[in-house]
Amino acid sequence: MKPPPIREHLHDAAIKIKTRLTSLSSWELPKQESSVAPPYVWSNADQDPVPPEKQTWTGWSFTWYWFSDLVTAAGWSAAASVVATGLSASDAILVTFVAALCNAIPTVLNGTIGVDLHVPFPIAIRASYGYWLSYFTVVTRGILALFWFGVQSVYGGQCITGMLTAIWPSYATIPNRLPDSAGTTTQGMVSYFLYWSLQLPFMLIPTHKLQYMFWAKTVLVTPTALAMVIWIAVTAGGGGDFFNQPAKVSGSQRAWLWLSSMTSITGGFSTLAVNISDFSRFSKTRTAHYWQLPMIPFFKCIVGVFGVVSASAAVQLYGEALWSPLDIIEKWQGSPGGRAAAFFASAVWCLAQICVNVSANSVSFGNDITTIAPRWFNLKRGVIFAAVNGGWALCPWIIVESADALLSFMSAYACFLAPIAGILFSDYWIVKKRRYDVPALYDPKGIYSYWHGINWRALLTTIVVVGPLIPGMANKISSSVNIGTGLERLFSFNWLYGFVLSIVMYVSLHWAFPDAATSIPSVIHGLRQDTDSERQSFQCDGKMTVEASRVREIDDSG
Repeated sequence: MKPPPIREHLHDAAIKIKTRLTSLSSWELPKQESSVAPPYVWSNADQDPVPPEKQTWTGWSFTWYWFSDLVTAAGWSAAASVVATGLSASDAILVTFVAALCNAIPTVLNGTIGVDLHVPFPIAIRASYGYWLSYFTVVTRGILALFWFGVQSVYGGQCITGMLTAIWPSYATIPNRLPDSAGTTTQGMVSYFLYWSLQLPFMLIPTHKLQYMFWAKTVLVTPTALAMVIWIAVTAGGGGDFFNQPAKVSGSQRAWLWLSSMTSITGGFSTLAVNISDFSRFSKTRTAHYWQLPMIPFFKCIVGVFGVVSASAAVQLYGEALWSPLDIIEKWQGSPGGRAAAFFASAVWCLAQICVNVSANSVSFGNDITTIAPRWFNLKRGVIFAAVNGGWALCPWIIVESADALLSFMSAYACFLAPIAGILFSDYWIVKKRRYDVPALYDPKGIYSYWHGINWRALLTTIVVVGPLIPGMANKISSSVNIGTGLERLFSFNWLYGFVLSIVMYVSLHWAFPDAATSIPSVIHGLRQDTDSERQSFQCDGKMTVEASRVREIDDSG
């Protein structure tokens, strides 16, 4: 048969391309008139500075937020697991406290950006990295959020298993119909699907209303956690010998193990030291975020003590250390009268798991992808994307079941976040002295474009800081990779190294090679603007008048 002419091929191809473009455009969000972004930039309201009516977070909101993030099954087991490495129980609590300070201090400092300017992390980071280079930091944070969302969901599925087993004991013996390659069982998949379905509606709660969910967790988890610790300690006849046992290592080995454990605990919450502005931008007052400074160490240490006491008591009671509260609940399933307690406790820890996944992963990823592709994503679409792709496309049950190397990589990958946190802090507090031009953060041609959208000082700092840590990441993934004692020890305190060195180097580069364009005399807010008027004034919050072509609000504290 004679092939059709080339013109027909081109015509068919054009129709297919047009069809695909039409299909893609149907997903396109209606272009919103941003309060700060120039007309030629596609933006939406979820990226804009938070308006006053949505600034609802108080100091108590941040307290509940961090209770939600820290009082979890993972936080429970962290300090107790340090004891298993060879350190003493007192070492474990002190390590947890120092790690909490390493989280709290940069979190409060970087959270001030959100409090002052009411912008999310993906927008704020443009001032230090440059408009286009900032996308590297956003993607870095987004990748971690997507993976950890799936992993945390798997742990949430285990809570569902505890609940259903308490109601129907036969659920524990459901025959497995899935092949070994699936990485899970029929029971595990059913529990995971139920948890995923239960979690989804909570992810759609607007950020400025999330504090109510965190408050509910605080009210329910506090008595549950206390009751579990008291019960296991009293039943075992005391807390056990963990607090009395000396460290099994000494000298330099103990010191390096101490640093390594501290870095491991710090790394688990290092992402929030970077993107805390995603939440602090909803602050009602300019001091609400300071509550995080005492609350982060307090909650981390308390839940760490719970883990050490319960693990020690479990040795006395069951002959083995139980690192997770879910392991304790599993022991209740077969005891007389234990099923009701197992159901209630599993349900409470399930709520805890939902809260931490919403606060630490889904909302942050939603902000990230909204900034990357605002034409097709707003915050609600972003969290749904995280739910579908992080929850299913990545097959997180396989990651948890068999991919130890990938989990190690994800933990090691957090070393990228230390220099990002350090650069973000030093740029806002030291280099720019808390004076940002908010409308310019939304403008690719504005003062934060630097050189083709890249602040070479931030790029060079990140490369120099992260470069020596790459071999340590390889060793973390595969212990067969020999990197030498020096690099291995450097990686053992990579968070402190990355955070401190990035500050020193970034500030030094700016002092040696200052950027005059970004050194503005006062902060320029972007909450209100009037694009139709060349020059117009209005009353802001009933007490301040501002005027400009975009109607900029000048902060006297600048």
